[in-house]
Amino acid sequence: MKPVLCIDFGSTFTKVTAIDVDTPSILARAQSFTTIHDDINFGFNRALEQIIKVTGIQEFNERYACSSAAGGLKMIAIGLVPQLTAEAAKRAALSAGAKVLETFSFELNEYEIKKIERIKPDIILFTGGIDGGNTKVVTANAQRLTTMNHRCPLIYAGNKVIADDIAALLREHRWDVSIASNVMPTLNELNIHSAQNLIRKIFLDHIVVAKGLSTVQACIDNILMPTPSAVLLGAELLSKGYLSNPGIGELMIVDVGGATTDVHSVADGAPRQSNVIMKGLAEPLIKRTVEGDLGARYSLDALIQGVGIDVVADVLKVPPEVVKQMCDDLTNHPEQFMEEPGLMKTLDDVAAEIAIRESVTRHAGFLEVHYTPFGTVYQQTGKDLSMVHHVIGTGGPLIHHSNIKSALKASQYDLKQPMSLKPSNSRFYLDQNYILAAMGLLSINHPKAALQLLKENLKEV
Repeated sequence: MKPVLCIDFGSTFTKVTAIDVDTPSILARAQSFTTIHDDINFGFNRALEQIIKVTGIQEFNERYACSSAAGGLKMIAIGLVPQLTAEAAKRAALSAGAKVLETFSFELNEYEIKKIERIKPDIILFTGGIDGGNTKVVTANAQRLTTMNHRCPLIYAGNKVIADDIAALLREHRWDVSIASNVMPTLNELNIHSAQNLIRKIFLDHIVVAKGLSTVQACIDNILMPTPSAVLLGAELLSKGYLSNPGIGELMIVDVGGATTDVHSVADGAPRQSNVIMKGLAEPLIKRTVEGDLGARYSLDALIQGVGIDVVADVLKVPPEVVKQMCDDLTNHPEQFMEEPGLMKTLDDVAAEIAIRESVTRHAGFLEVHYTPFGTVYQQTGKDLSMVHHVIGTGGPLIHHSNIKSALKASQYDLKQPMSLKPSNSRFYLDQNYILAAMGLLSINHPKAALQLLKENLKEV
């Protein structure tokens, strides 16, 4: 037996999974409230005690951890054009597991500088211009950043021609600057790996200490990455496979939370028909999007307003005023819903389905039709996920849904949106025990065991 611990320091719970990588098998799971405001060891040790009690194992050969505690990895992205370098910067940050709080484009103004100061990001990803392209706006933005009071690690991943000059200017004003390859070296070309690697390095070198997580470092091998990065690793392994053990192919993961809904896809996403041409920024094989207005609890009001309160009222068979009051009470006095658990449960279920439908619609690409003298041509923006046949759901609002399969069907193509490139005819799975992040961590040194455990523990619904 070779026991290994995988730990996820979440914003609410610290989740610990004990694994025997020789068998391989999951020995035990436990969770405890994350104690980030006291000593993070307290919550971890409580969960570890449960693991030891169940397994009888006192010593674990390896201990790996990821974290989204203390607000996760908070970043802002600065680019030149919203649909190009600014979007490329945002994608780089999201794919590295960050929470992108704001994206800025064109020349920064004083109001935006003050806004960045209020946000207090952990890392700034500063981009702009293709290689050999615009230098004026990027230089102006660097000058603006020198006037800002907030300081944090900054990654410059813009026009390489002025990279050294930008770094020198910022360093003169007490900025900790790292230089990565341009996230968009040529028009519509996405190049995010260099920035991703630097984000991860800064997370390990600086952010773990700044978040108060360093006290637990002595108990584990390392906090290796933000939790979303671990999920992406698990998703990639499950999709591609390892050596002679094949993966399941293209897939999508929908993680419905109380505040946000995350969607991850591992899919080529390129046009599938000869009369379809790509428009805009190239799409990565592994993509993550985060919808901050589609949480099933804390952002419930925005979610319901987005789909239309009348639609929700019709499903619940109550007047719109009652739905509005329920949302207000849920935000301010959640204990009041103990009086009507049936209606509350229905609202929870409806909110989860809306979050899934809307977040997948935004994550997937879409088509636009153009008529030319040579026939009909379609332009594709985003990823074509129509042939993604595996959809994995996770997150509390989905795990506790009354009809999980029905909820996951909200991720599928709908004739009401005929130009959407959402999946169709997918099989549905549930990650009930949040195993994706744990297996992503395990895959770094034990990919064979991690892949087998993923296949065995994801439940088809």
